[in-house]
Amino acid sequence: MARQRIGANDDDAVELLRALIREACVNDGTPGSGQEIRSVRVLQRFFAAAVAAGRVETQVLESAPGRASLIARVRGTDPSAPSLGLLGHLDVVPVDPDGWSRNPFGGELVDGEIWGRGAVDMLYLTAVFACVLREAAIAAEPPRGDLVLLAVADEEAGGEYGIHWLVREHPDAVRVSEALSESGGMRMGRHVAIEVAEKGSAGRRLVVRGKPGHASIPFGASSAAYRVGDVLQRLGEVKPAAQLGELWDAFVAARIDDPVLAERLRDPVSIDAALPQLGGIAGYAHAVSRITLSPTVLRAGATHNVIPAVGTIDLDIRTLPGTSDDDVDELLAAVLGPLAEEIEIQRLRGWAATASSPSEPLFGAVERAVGAVTGSPVVPIMAAGGSDARVLRELGIPAYGFGVLGPTWSYERYREGVHGNDERIDAESIALSLAVLRRVVRERVG
Repeated sequence: MARQRIGANDDDAVELLRALIREACVNDGTPGSGQEIRSVRVLQRFFAAAVAAGRVETQVLESAPGRASLIARVRGTDPSAPSLGLLGHLDVVPVDPDGWSRNPFGGELVDGEIWGRGAVDMLYLTAVFACVLREAAIAAEPPRGDLVLLAVADEEAGGEYGIHWLVREHPDAVRVSEALSESGGMRMGRHVAIEVAEKGSAGRRLVVRGKPGHASIPFGASSAAYRVGDVLQRLGEVKPAAQLGELWDAFVAARIDDPVLAERLRDPVSIDAALPQLGGIAGYAHAVSRITLSPTVLRAGATHNVIPAVGTIDLDIRTLPGTSDDDVDELLAAVLGPLAEEIEIQRLRGWAATASSPSEPLFGAVERAVGAVTGSPVVPIMAAGGSDARVLRELGIPAYGFGVLGPTWSYERYREGVHGNDERIDAESIALSLAVLRRVVRERVG
């Protein structure tokens, strides 16, 4: 397949991406950060002519001062046709400039690559979505179904000021019947990965208790700090078993050429011994083949000379589709074994794992478009992390992680770019994503 050339419309996407990077909508998790209104203004200027011509309807919805999202809708002519949502976010994670070779908010175009925080996650796709929507708006014939850009705030901090607020406060504005978002496009062997599921979060706080005393006379006291250590040792030694399903089998088939290694990876007994042979993708393979438990925050004691009576361990627990809160508690009790009776387990805020079936028409359209443009098959995958797409899935809306990255974009390269130093995307990947999305839009909404 010949390398994609950058045409006039493709140049528009590159320039829009550069403009979005320069707005530096950094979300550090505090309510006043992000200030996505700056990137909303960029998109308003981008759509201005189409809005003036009556081809695009836009709404700016602000959940808090500066925490703005933009909804752009091209109306279809057939109420029975699908309504396709293109879900992109405008915020980016913080950056340490000392780790960068170039200005992280310069949006520089160097040797066919656009540099900047958010270039991969996910401003390039937000720009691609905006360009294809504008093309549909100014086409000679209107689409059959609605095409909707959801350019939202606050994805990087959980979406409370973005998609959650929009679904709760403005459900009609964000109403779609199917959607594309981020976390797809990387190469798994010769396959293009399309995300159909993502793990859930079921955090827990473990509370252990001891007997306090003066630190200068420890005899007779029982420090909760020691009990925290006992629990950590147990968590390090006893791990949840692998749970392999259809998506795991599809991943192995796409990525693993060695039949002996593939057989070992498909066996729950031998998989863990085989994981180190996967190199840079071993971490992803481990994460999506089981529920994971990761201790993250430890607390015990507040004063230097007091033996602590209480200690806590916060666990980041990532679940597979179909896992309930009760399942998590039962698993945790099994992992803790004899220590479980001494520990209070508190549930922290989380969300269920979500999945959309690859048999939905939208996935089929993506599969056909990827094949037509790249000559490559697709493979459905599960994301180890989370995205705004889960909110739509929770509403019963099929949603898939989209993108079509260039042939050299392995999963490992993709992960290095997301939230890493010197984040950048190549113009070829932008062109591929545009070409595929145009075909998807044509098939689904005309």
